[in-house]
Amino acid sequence: MPDIIVVEDNVEIGGLLCDFLRKENYTVSLAETGRQALDLYEKYGAKLMVLDIMLPGEIDGFTVCSKIREDSNTHILIASAKTDKESKLKGLDIGADDYIEKPYDIDILLAKIRGIFKRKFSIDEIVDGELKLNCATKTLYVAGELKEVTVKEFDLLKLLIENKGVTLKKAYIFNSIWGSDSESEMQTLNVHIKWLREKIEKDPKNPSRILTVWGVGYRFE
Repeated sequence: MPDIIVVEDNVEIGGLLCDFLRKENYTVSLAETGRQALDLYEKYGAKLMVLDIMLPGEIDGFTVCSKIREDSNTHILIASAKTDKESKLKGLDIGADDYIEKPYDIDILLAKIRGIFKRKFSIDEIVDGELKLNCATKTLYVAGELKEVTVKEFDLLKLLIENKGVTLKKAYIFNSIWGSDSESEMQTLNVHIKWLREKIEKDPKNPSRILTVWGVGYRFE
């Protein structure tokens, strides 16, 4: 999973932003159209998206934002030359986390992104009810009891908790945890879900935390 997807139809601006972000040690992918952005996201996922609104083709930035919000809580930062109040409100109403105007100061944008990653992805511990995940040691405690989990099981549970209440498609989960180039098969995801349920659910056969959404994927509650 890349850290950031930059969606920008101006190749020069997009390339420069990617260069600055890579110097900050982020992994970055560039999309020049809305369709490319959605394809990249569905295939690899991302922790954050820097999203332009005015894009070539039938899919604009607003549509990209709406589509992503159907499946995940990935942080979306709109960076657009559309500075009118209506555009800003629309972007925020459909799920963007922030909206900045072009032309932006690159140092301000980088500071915003550093702040987002510090708040959302530098957390040492995640607590949800009886579950406690130590992100440094990749260990899981359930009601104070240490549970043996593999790295993939830990990463899978962490991804689900970070998107609590959102139904994640199987393909998105699989590509985020195993990678689209993995030699593993989709059945691997189902097996890992089964193992996690055995460790965190009071009744694994009737789960209340990791729910199956038939024909789509899984949702954490």
